[in-house]
Amino acid sequence: MRCDDNSRIAFAHAFRHGAHALKRRVLQRLRVAGAIEGISFIVLLIAAILFKRILGHEEAIFIPGLVHGILFLLYCAMLAHAKKVHERSVKWAAKYFIAALVPFGPFVVDKSLKLEMDELTAED
Repeated sequence: MRCDDNSRIAFAHAFRHGAHALKRRVLQRLRVAGAIEGISFIVLLIAAILFKRILGHEEAIFIPGLVHGILFLLYCAMLAHAKKVHERSVKWAAKYFIAALVPFGPFVVDKSLKLEMDELTAED
């Protein structure tokens, strides 16, 4: 059984649309993970300053530190996945990794992820 040209074109379009949808979902999840990780970093800094430095409660930052550490590792895993799915360079991934190390960094680079998502949407 042979496929006609219209069937091939329809299949190629559906395949490309599915690939773009996957790439958009990966970027959206990375954006959400970046926002959550960024918030947890700010909470950790506030907890460290308030509880540890001002109030002298050394043990009070254990839980926020643990939660932030887990969220940071999840963000790194999602970043590695996004790098692979989008076939990006190490430089691309390094930009987002370094941003996660800086307070408010994930919020600053979020705009470029949003632009990439918009480009994928425009291609459909």
